[in-house]
Parts: sequence; structure tokens; C-alpha cells
Amino acid sequence: MERITKIETTKDFLKKRKIRVAAYARVSTKSDEQLLSLETQKEHYNSFISSNPEWEYVGLYYDEGISATKVEKRDGLLTLLKDCQNGLIDKVITKSISRFSRNTTDCLEMVRSLSRLNVFLFFEKENIDTEHMSSELMLSILSSIAESESRSISENSKWSVKHRFETGTFIISYPPYGYANDKGTMVVIQEEAEIVKEIFAMSISGKGSYVIAKELNARGIPSRRGSQWHSSTIEGILKNEKYTGDAIFQKTYTDDSYNRHINYGEKNRYLCKNHHEAIISHEDFEKAAESMAQRAKEKGVDDGKEKYQSRYAFSGKIICGECGASFKRRKHCKPSGDYIAWCCSRHITDKTACSMLFIHDENIKDAFVRMLRKLQMAHKQVLRPFIVGLRKINSKSSLHQITELEKQIEKNEEQQTVLVSLMSSGYVEADVYHARKNALLIEKERLSREKQLISKQVNGNLIHLNEAQKLLHFSEKKTPIETFDDKLFLAFINTITVKSRNELVFHLKCGLNLTERLI
Repeated sequence: MERITKIETTKDFLKKRKIRVAAYARVSTKSDEQLLSLETQKEHYNSFISSNPEWEYVGLYYDEGISATKVEKRDGLLTLLKDCQNGLIDKVITKSISRFSRNTTDCLEMVRSLSRLNVFLFFEKENIDTEHMSSELMLSILSSIAESESRSISENSKWSVKHRFETGTFIISYPPYGYANDKGTMVVIQEEAEIVKEIFAMSISGKGSYVIAKELNARGIPSRRGSQWHSSTIEGILKNEKYTGDAIFQKTYTDDSYNRHINYGEKNRYLCKNHHEAIISHEDFEKAAESMAQRAKEKGVDDGKEKYQSRYAFSGKIICGECGASFKRRKHCKPSGDYIAWCCSRHITDKTACSMLFIHDENIKDAFVRMLRKLQMAHKQVLRPFIVGLRKINSKSSLHQITELEKQIEKNEEQQTVLVSLMSSGYVEADVYHARKNALLIEKERLSREKQLISKQVNGNLIHLNEAQKLLHFSEKKTPIETFDDKLFLAFINTITVKSRNELVFHLKCGLNLTERLI
């Protein structure tokens, strides 16, 4: 007689493969904000997906915020679709239908093609999961709404801005040096205003922007961001009509492809006289403009063309450790042979002002090669612990704070859009509209400022982390560097401080400062 033995079910048989979940997002196009945006969204999706024991986080795919609406123009989305086709992803999560696609036809086609691959989408905002959606009707309706809403928001925003331009009620969120925003009104900061007056006076007397910046730096006067003054900053002040109390609106505009352009007359510009308290008279403003034009004519500089071009890797990168001036390239001719040297610009002008002597071009290059070779050999002992330390600094709590602030800012913008729509339809009186609009703008500025303070610290660490990872990748993959390479120097080094003729400090983009002796 046959014997049947029952084999009990084991836990291993009951184990199911986790659903591989990827996220899709759109991030800022600005390089200094992109890393923070990516890190914030990575943290959000990592927490969201990890909270489901049946899910496994695959990664974040993204495109820049102003990428074209057409699918073929979005590299991140194309890579996501390709990985879905290759069987690497089971589910995709994205914030909303509008973030995924603002074109109804494209959205439906992608949903259908992914469904055929048994890959489903979840839209957070609309709470739609295509896996459990019996009909495409709802998605089609919502997708159409997202498409029309995108156009409506764009048109309403343009109407709102244009209306504020025409009525002179447009709020300048980030006033220039010398002013501050006080509840939507530009007010004078007296201490900074005195510096502005000095800048115009020096320009009228015949001093160039470089000389003015140099004098302000020598006096230890900080710029708006606390850094040093540059000639471009001075020129920006001298050309800014806002110091006369007037304001010209729509100096730039955004085209249909979301590209920013300087308005040379393609769009209307709006001059609002006596918009705020003046720091400079119209007469002095015109005199400064004439003085700049005369100096440009004497130097043969055409407006709109670049004045200088960096011809050498070390240009503007070498700083004197004694006086803080930059080093200039010089060719020394000697009976024994010509050679290239770098000299302190202040020492060249006045030897008594700085005693730092020149250093050979070849010696700097050799020092860089030695420094990079040391990093290559000791990357496990130096770079790896450094990267681990940077990762610990970027706390999850800060990223969560940024996420919450972004939600509040987004809600504020939605309220503004509704308000504009009501105003344009005639449902809200003008005085009520302006009062509520200004209140929303002030609240948005407060939220943005709070986000900026947190972001600045986190983003600085992220930039250093990103640069450190690039340097580690180079150190691990490449054979030891033998000769100086301009591209490598520019890729990894911010500046060099010359401590003495025998010692340099390389300030790396990742935040490390490494000392190397000159031989």
C-alpha cells in the first residue's frame, strides 16, 4: 500500500518577494538647490516606502523642474520607463499627476504601457493607484484637469503679475543692497545706504568698479551676503535704477518653454516712479552712468561682451596668505632661461604693502600632483572617514523641516492662485484682493526665509559631500596621476593660499584644506 507523508509548510515557502518601488520627481534647475531638493525627496520617499513592510525602495528618478512637457525631452522619466521594461521596477510613486505628465495623451499612454508590464503608478496628491483602478475614466479626467490647470495657473500668474506691474503694487521680495522688505514695502537701511552713496560718489569722481571694490574690501566693509565686494557687484549697484526711488518692472520674462530672458523690448516694461524712498538723486545716477560709459569707451569695452577670459587654470585661484590679494601670472626673463611665475598683485604695486615674493608656476603644479597622489594612496584613511562624517551632519530632522515648509509654501501658492482666479472673475473686490494678496506674499516670504536658513546649512554640507564623493571615485578608479592636468585642478580645487614661498594650502571643493610644501 502507498504511503503518503505530509510535508508541512515552512516559513520560507510563505515568504513573498518584496514589491520593488521607485519614485519619480522633478527638482530645481539651480545647481545649488538641486542637491538639497534631491536629498529631501530621497528622505521622504525612503521613509514613505520603508514604512510598508511589503515594499523595497529602488531609488529616485528625476528631471529638472523646467524640462519640456514632452516625454522625449525628459531623460529621468525615459530611464525610469526603460528600467520598468527591463523588469527592475514593480511600482512607481510620484507626487501628483501634473508632476508625472501635464499632457493627457502622454499620461494615459504611459499608464497603459506600464500596466501591460504589470508596473503600476501611485499618485500621492490624488490618492490614485492604477493597480486598483477599474477604469481609466477618472485618471483621464484628472489628467485633463492637470493639463488645463497648468495652463490656467500660468495665465493667472501672468495676469496677476501684470496687474501688479500696472498698478504699482508689485512687491520686490529681495530688495537690493541698502534696502530691506518691511511688510511688502522697501525701506532704507541707513548704514548700507551710506555705503551706496560712497560707491556712487567714487564712480562719479572717476574710480572704476574694481578700484571701488578693492577700497571697500580694504576697509573691511561686508557686502550683503557678508562676503567680499567684486567689480560686478559694484557695477550692478551703479546700474540699478531702484536707488533713485523708481522701479522698472519686467526687466526679464519667461517664454512658453520656461526659459528666462532679458527683456530688450519684446515685452512691455513698467516704470513706477517714487515707488520707495530714494538713496541717490536722478542727477547723480546719470552722472555715474556717464562716468562708466566714458571709462568703458577709453578701455574699448563693448557692453554685452565679456571683458576678461580665464586663460590659465591658476587665474584668480591663488591667494596671498599675507595680504589676501590675488596672484598674477608673470613671465620672468633671465640669462639662465625664461620661466613663468605667479606674483602677489599687491606686492607688484607696492613692495612695502606686502613682502610675499613670487613662486614658480612649475612648483605649484608639482605640489598639486604630489597632493593628489597622496589622496589617491590614502583615500581609505582620509576621504572615506571624511564622507562618513559629512553624512552624519545632514540630519533627517532638518530634511523633514524643509519638507514641511515646502508643503506650507505650496499651500500658500495654491491660495494665491485661487485668489487671482476669483479676482479675474470679478468675485472679489480690488481692495480685499490686494490686502489678502499682500498677506499671503508676506507669509510666503517668512516661510521661504525660514526654509532658506535651514537649507543653507544642509545644502553646504551636501555640496561638500557630493564633491568628496567625486574625489573618492577618482581616487579609487584612476591610476596614480603623473603630470599636472588643468581639468583635474579645476574639478577639485577652489583656491590656493600661499602661506610662504615654501608652503601652499589647497582648498578643495569638498571642504578639505590640505597643506603641501614646495620643493
